Parts: sequence; structure tokens; C-alpha cells
Amino acid sequence: MVKKLFGTDGVRGEANSGVMTVENAVQIGRAIGLLCRNRATHARVRVLIGKDTRRSGYLFENAMVAGLCSVGADPYLVGPLPTPGIAFMTVGMRADAGVVISASHNPYQDNGIKVFGADGFKLADEDEAQIEAWVADPAPLYAALASGGGIGRAYRVDDAWGRYTVKLKTTFPNDLTLDGIKIGVDPANGAAYKVAPMVLEELGAQVVLLNARPDGTNINDNAGALHPEALAKAVVANGCHIGLALDGDADRLVLCDETGRIVDGDHIMAMCAPRMKIRGDLRGHTVVATVMSNFGLELALREHGIALLRTDVGDRQVVEAMRKGGFALGGEQSGHLVFLDHATTGDGVLAALQVLAIAVREQRPVSELARAMTTVPQVLINLAVRDKPPIASMPAVSGAIGDVERALQGFGRVLVRYSGTERKCRVMVEGPNEADVQRHARHIADQVVSAIGA
Repeated sequence: MVKKLFGTDGVRGEANSGVMTVENAVQIGRAIGLLCRNRATHARVRVLIGKDTRRSGYLFENAMVAGLCSVGADPYLVGPLPTPGIAFMTVGMRADAGVVISASHNPYQDNGIKVFGADGFKLADEDEAQIEAWVADPAPLYAALASGGGIGRAYRVDDAWGRYTVKLKTTFPNDLTLDGIKIGVDPANGAAYKVAPMVLEELGAQVVLLNARPDGTNINDNAGALHPEALAKAVVANGCHIGLALDGDADRLVLCDETGRIVDGDHIMAMCAPRMKIRGDLRGHTVVATVMSNFGLELALREHGIALLRTDVGDRQVVEAMRKGGFALGGEQSGHLVFLDHATTGDGVLAALQVLAIAVREQRPVSELARAMTTVPQVLINLAVRDKPPIASMPAVSGAIGDVERALQGFGRVLVRYSGTERKCRVMVEGPNEADVQRHARHIADQVVSAIGA
């Protein structure tokens, strides 16, 4: 079945149009409730609902409540809370599912619905397909409608922030504090606007806070992980030791060091992995990342005897590979970082605490720690194409790729793939010399254009 609602990370789109309508949200709520009811061995199904700070969150929160209650499920509302906090609370409260109403790093006009199972992991493909099938043909949903005392009842969870804050602090070593550490924090006017500074201050840090006054329309607005420039300036101006930039639902982290230099997810994995290996926490001596992670990460890990396993783009793909292989650390260059011994999904605040623990224990500035990896020159060319035949079916393109891979001699990388949403082919080449990388990428791009250029 081709999915029409669920994308790479839940349902997402412009609020009040397309797939993100109130009507769809009600039906998705019913479908989640029915899915849980069919599996539950207890009398009442419980589903957590959290959200970020978008104004449209009120629309979809109430729509989900209506849908769940109508099929006899009991929704528990936690209000604004980071996505990883909902995953944690779902498991901790023994709920049957957890729902996050958020469009993550998208602008405020968008919204989305992410769903976690009782185990705290995002729903499996077959579960998403079942929800889609019921929304497309809702007869089973209407047959499952409750009546009388069977209708669900909504509850509010008032201490969710506190519970999640305690959980986060347990991931920071007990023998360390953040006393004397000044930290710039930019939660992007999003879901972590209270949690992030609360955790850091309770551990002893002095926090310089910006973009922490959500008004429903300023989430991710020139702020947070996608726009860390203001944070970088604030870190330097206030003499901070580090800056933490989160996205709207706080499942993504980008750092800046004390000089204001941006530090991405690849560098964070390069910092953490060798130390996890020394402690015996890096199972399989392997890190999982996507095809978009810089080749410099691969080289840095190789020096420590650590393998890099690559997946398709998306934190969900990373987590699936981690679970299958039993690995403990994975993530994306964009800042989704998964420490599977502590969380079931990307967690920006948790990732920041891991870096802070290293900096405090070793008494080293973040600028020095970030030298664990050197970014390799990268060229990305986006080409409009008229169709998308398999890359291997075009001899000239395959030949050009082979030419470049041989020229790089194992000290670079070639990735040629189609966009999942646009009629485009993306040609990416990485290597030690920028001029050579430019030339190699153009060589492949010319063959793509000759074969299928629009």
C-alpha cells in the first residue's frame, strides 16, 4: 500500500489543509484507539497526547481527543513537551500509545502527528498502513464507536515536565555537576522552552536563554537548530562555554562552541563514540548514521576502530538499524542523535548532556573536543530530471561513478540518489581536495544530464 498520510516522520503538512485537517485528525485518533483496543488485554485503552507550541496544536489536540474518546480510549493530555518526552512518558505510564502533535523544525503554519507504540518507538510500517486503510475506508471505525459509559474520558497530566526533567538528569553522571558552566540555550520558542533551562539550571549551570517565549506563531522563526546564528553571537557576547540550539520539538540538537563555531550532529557523534567505546557502552563498536553524514565522520571513527553503518535518510531509519544490530549510538548530521540506552528516539537535551559530561570530566573546551572530526570537502549538485530510472540501468552514469570512486582511492565518497519528493537527482561527492571534488561531481552530473536531464 502506498502511504498517503504518513511520510518519513508521521503525518505532516500545512495546518487546516491537505492531510492536516481536523477531520483527518479525528479519524486518525479513532484509528489509533481501535489499533490499541484490538491489542489491549486490559479494560481501558490509554493514549498520551503531547504537542509543541504551535497555535494549531489546539485544533489537533482536541480533534485527537474527540477521535480517541469516540472509540472508547482515554486520552491523557500532557501539553507542550518535547517529542522524546512523550516517548518516555508513554513507556513510564504504561500507556498503549503516545501521540505528538508537532511539525518538528517546520514553520508554524505546518503541523503534524507522530505516533509512538507502547514500547516508546515510532509505529511500525504495518501499523501506519493499517491506520491509513481505516482512514481511507472508515467503516471499521464507525463500527467501533462507543456509547454510554463506554465513551472515553480525557485526563490532564500536570507534572509531565517534572517527570521528564528527572529522567534527563539521570543520564548525566552522578559525580559531576555543571557548577561554573555558562550555557547559551535556544529552544526555538518550541516544546523545550521550559524543560531545557530547567534541567541545566538544576544541574548547576548558569543559563543564557533566548527564543524561549512562544506565542504560537514564532516557533522555529529564525531560531533554534536551523538558525543557530543568533545563539552563536550570544554565546560569544556573554562568555558562554557552549551553546545549545534545539528545534521546535527538541528531538534535534546543534551546538556552538565557545568561539561561536557551529558543531553539527556528525561532530557530536565523533566526540561521543570513542568515549563510549572505552567505557564498553558502544556495542558492536559501531555507529549508525545516514548516507548524508560527512565522510569525515567515517575517517574519524575509523581511527578508533569504530565502524560506521549508513542508512537511508531519516532518524526512523537510523533507529531501526540500531535496534536490528543492537547498537547504542546513531544519528544524523542535522542533529537527530539517538542514545538508545537512554531514549527510544532523538533527544536534543539528552545529547547535550552527554557532550557536557565529556567537557566537564575532561576539563576541555568544546572547540577542542570538536576537533575529533575534520569535515571533508563536499559538493552537492541538484539536477532536474525527466524521469527516475535505476542509476545502475544507465551505463554512462554508472561508469562515471566508478571512475570517481577509483580516483578517490577510499578517501572519499560518492552518493547519487533521487529526491523522494521532487523530480531531481542529487549528486554528492566528498574527498580530501575541494577542487578535485568539484571536478568529480561535475563529471557525474554531466552524464546524468545527458541520460535523463530535463
